[in-house]
Amino acid sequence: MATWRRDGRLTGSQRLLCAGLSGVLSLSLTAPLELATVLAQVGVVRGRGRGPWAAGLGVWRAEGPRALWKGNTVACLRLFPYSAVQLTAYRKFVVLFMDDLGHISQWSAIMAGSLAGMVSTIVTYPSDLIKTRLIVQNVLEPSYRGILHAFSTVYQQEGFLALYRGVSLTVLGALPFSAGSLLVYMNLEKIWNGPRDRFSLLQNFANICLAAAVTQTLSFPCDTVKRKMQAQSPFLPRGGGVDVHFSGATDCFRQIVKAHGVLGLWNGLAANLLKIVPYFGVMFGTFEFCKRICLYHNGYIVSPLSYKLTPGVDQSLKPQELRELKKFFKTGKLNSRKPTL
Repeated sequence: MATWRRDGRLTGSQRLLCAGLSGVLSLSLTAPLELATVLAQVGVVRGRGRGPWAAGLGVWRAEGPRALWKGNTVACLRLFPYSAVQLTAYRKFVVLFMDDLGHISQWSAIMAGSLAGMVSTIVTYPSDLIKTRLIVQNVLEPSYRGILHAFSTVYQQEGFLALYRGVSLTVLGALPFSAGSLLVYMNLEKIWNGPRDRFSLLQNFANICLAAAVTQTLSFPCDTVKRKMQAQSPFLPRGGGVDVHFSGATDCFRQIVKAHGVLGLWNGLAANLLKIVPYFGVMFGTFEFCKRICLYHNGYIVSPLSYKLTPGVDQSLKPQELRELKKFFKTGKLNSRKPTL
């Protein structure tokens, strides 16, 4: 059994800020690989070469180096509402799956995380569709002049439901995602030949990268179909650049297999896997650094460059409680608080 815990020394806004900043940096660093992944999934041809490097080089030569970061702005803006919804949904699902003692099994924790990710993805799905549209368009001959113009154009030309085209694949993709997470978790002790509670930071980082590689590989066909459905539009040049014609999700699966074989469902997987290590490396490195700054600001550690604890500070106190205690030692007065049950 595992107990759901979080660092109570940070406020909710601080946790969200740390997650948002780390996400923005990791997304921006790996944006060219994300672009190569989406182009391969949609089927947009960029030159005769194959592979992520050829796709990126083709975009660079045809549209300039800035084009490698197409869609990154909307992806970064999407992070903050996505993280907020995901965190809120995760708390609700964890409480739902907890037993009377406040414990939750690992399978339930994985399910809670998967369901929370599904909810946050559905809520912010229109921004993901806009990101795909911005990536596949040519910046020298754009169909959309920016994020807001893309939203309004899709809404006016194709209707509100077009902003959720392919959302059903999000639900379908959650099943292999959860199965992959459980598969990795159940074999961690065999992989490292030791108990989970003694894993080092490097081992935990490797576990996260391994889980991401397995889950993304298993759910990649659903993501490929979703990207094609997002990009396809009769109002765009060449129908959005999609390499197959289809009438729905099931037909899209069938047309991909017919045109490219079963492995066509995994087009772009190489670029997607290449970004895992730098993505999570930058994310967790930035998150830990931001966390240290917040802990130093709250008074729990002596320096933002280390985790050395401040002498005499009760680390179990929450930020507001610690501030009240410091104020009491300075003034001798505590702010009156309403009693709680």
